[in-house]
Order: sequence, then C-alpha cells, then structure tokens
Amino acid sequence: MSSSTDSQTSTDSQTLHRQHLQVIAARFERALAATGHGAALLYSGPLVPIFRDDQPYPFRAHAWFKAWVPLTQVPDCLLYFQPGAKPLLLFHAPEDFWYETAALPEGAWTAHFDLRAVPSLAAARAALPQSLQRVAYIGEPFPELARWQVGAVNPAPLLARLDFDRAVKTPWELVQLRAANRLGARGHRAAAAAFAGGGSEYDIHLAFLAGCGQREQELPYNAIVALNEAGSILHYQNLRRTPPAVHHSLLLDAGAEAAGYASDITRTHSADPEFAALIGRCDRLQQQLCAGVRAGVDWRDIHLASHRLIGELLHETGITRCAAEEAVDRGVTQVFMPHGIGHLLGLQVHDAAGRQASPEGGEIPRPEGYPYLRLTRRLEPGFVVTMEPGIYFIEPLLARARTEHAGRIDWGRVDSLRRFGGIRIEDDLAVTAGGCENLTRDAFAATA
Repeated sequence: MSSSTDSQTSTDSQTLHRQHLQVIAARFERALAATGHGAALLYSGPLVPIFRDDQPYPFRAHAWFKAWVPLTQVPDCLLYFQPGAKPLLLFHAPEDFWYETAALPEGAWTAHFDLRAVPSLAAARAALPQSLQRVAYIGEPFPELARWQVGAVNPAPLLARLDFDRAVKTPWELVQLRAANRLGARGHRAAAAAFAGGGSEYDIHLAFLAGCGQREQELPYNAIVALNEAGSILHYQNLRRTPPAVHHSLLLDAGAEAAGYASDITRTHSADPEFAALIGRCDRLQQQLCAGVRAGVDWRDIHLASHRLIGELLHETGITRCAAEEAVDRGVTQVFMPHGIGHLLGLQVHDAAGRQASPEGGEIPRPEGYPYLRLTRRLEPGFVVTMEPGIYFIEPLLARARTEHAGRIDWGRVDSLRRFGGIRIEDDLAVTAGGCENLTRDAFAATA
C-alpha cells in the first residue's frame, strides 16, 4: 500500500471517529436532558482483587467507557461529559514500580478530549468540578465514590435510553467490528489447521490465539473449543490437554476484539463424510436465514423461521420421523436447538437492550415457548446481530425426549451421531435497509 493510500485511510478513520464521537455526545445530551441530569461521569472499571489473594481478576473495561475512548486495558480512568464542553478524560497513571504504568495515549482521537494524567482517584476527584450533585455516574462504584456526592449512580432511566440507542452502530463502530471479524477469521483458520493436524483442545486454542494475535484475556469471551461429544455442551468451558483417540469433529466458537468491539464466530469441522455433509446442510440453512435479515424485520420471526427450517433439515436427514410442522409444534426442534438464533453484538458480546421495548425501558416478550432468545426487537439499519443456528445431540435433552417424543425421533440415527456432539454456524451481520452485510463471510474471504 502506498504512503498516500495509508494517509488517506488514516484521515478517513479520523473523520469517522470524530463523527462517532459527535453521535455519542448527542445521544448522551438527549438522554441527560430527558432524565434531568446535567453531566455524566463514566468509569473504565477497577481491578477486582481475588478473594484473600494479592492478585486481581483480568481487567474488563466497562462498555460505555469504551464507547467514548478506545482504551480497553487501563483501569481507574474516568471520563466527564457535560453538554457543550470538551469531554474531560482522566487517565490513570500511578507511580508504580511493581507494574508498568500505561503510557498516555497519543492517537489522533485524543485531540477531542481534555486529556489529563492522574496518579490516583483522589487526584481525579480534584480535577472534576467541585459539585457533582447533578452528575450521573456510570460504572461499578468504588469505595471513594460515596464521598464524591454524585447525583445518581447508574440511574436506570438514563441507562435505558443510552442502551436502547447503542444498538445502532456508527460507521466507525462498523469499521471496528469488521476488523474484529478479520482477526477472528485468522484465528479460526489457524485453529482449523491445528484440528486437522490432530491437536488437543488446548493446542487448538493456542493456535487460535496465535492466529488472531491476541492474549486470552484480550478476547471478548472465553473461546469454546469442543472436540467430539463436547460439541453438545453449548457453553463448553474446558480445554483438554490430551487429544482424543479419534478426531470426529470440532465446534469452535471464538471471537476477537478490535478497539473494544467484539466478533462472535462459530464454525464446525469434520473429516467424516456423512457428518461433513450435515455441516454443509446447516451452513446452507444458516445462509438462507441470513438472506432474510433486513431493516424492519421482527427478529422473533427469524427465530421462528429457524425452527421451521431446522424441522425440515431434521426430517430430511432422517434424524426425526415427523414432519417439520409437527416437530416445531411439539417442541421436537428445541431438543436439537434449545438456544436463541442470535443476539445484538458490539461493545459486549451479548450487547445491551436486545429485548428493550423503547428508550424509556420495558421488554418485548419472547415468543411463547422460547425462553432463551436474547433479541426480540425489530431490526433497524446499523444493528449488528449474530446468526447462529445449530443442531446438537445433548444427552439431558435427549433423555427427556425419549419419553416425550419417543416415536418422533429416529434413535438409531441419533445414536450414530452422538460422537460428533453438534453443529453450530455463526456469522455477524450488519443490518442495512435492503439486507445485511455479512461481516464474517467477508472477513474469511479477505483472509483467505
């Protein structure tokens, strides 16, 4: 890439980030005015100590702080926003010889803030206005906060308005989500190679980290690296060091992070021809669902459509004996796919306000009989959602189904597939007026 192209890309990024900050500031200004607060004070988050230990848990910056500034690894920072004034960023830079103090950021984005280094929370308080009685504090309360006399701590009406609007991503946020998907795609390619080479779950996980170039604590969530039957455990949490005697399948649910924004990607692999064909069927089903994503669509309808399609797939592949309609009506499809079809994605993996009815709050109910759906809103341009259908052979659900659905399931076929665990295909989609941008498929294409 030429230096002139690099310069143009940098200029475009700076413009997008400036526009992003203008949108965030406008959202805060409206929300503060509607809820009677004069300013907001946002906390990056604390280092939380492990019980009866002298070490902290891995740090996670709070989502709303990350929305303003791309600082994900620095605890005890504060951002003060008052409408009409330049935001004040109090950057925590303690004098320390045990740990390396974070360097004061120097990116172009810092020009939009009154950036000051402070060695402690006491110094941060001295840099803030004398009275904080009309200030809404957002973040985890720290012990000293009680003496600061802020007007409100995490006021629900304010957070409801901010969370509701956050579902619509700015163009700058979409750039970060694309970058997170490219990192995640690189990790997935490396992990798939480790699986093909006979690696253990632990080996595959290390390959994923190397592929996306991130430490484990930098990932947006703990990767699910499930070999064989473990693929039936939806949030499988182990990383077995010893590889199995036979590698039947790999279900890898793992994402990366860029500037505080997450990708959430799942792929399933198998060298077994029959199961690989079933993975291919699930992949085509997933793409059929993706094709139905556009602004104005009720996400609950997509969830219900996914169960109709899964009912057809189960019947056509001989896993169930009943027609798709009966499988849905009787709850058979939920034996094989008990989770929701997707969720909002952004600053958090399961991003905020997925079921919120309005800026004032309230909830949009889930479809009857589907208690785990995380998103029930009507889609708008700028939403980013995951699309993650799957079929699984989950022992507790199958055991119950032997009584409830004994004649509707081909148990011999199920028994032959148990060793593979399950299948999930998950992409991240940016909703547009006429369809969606598949951030994940584009990322895999770009990193081929």
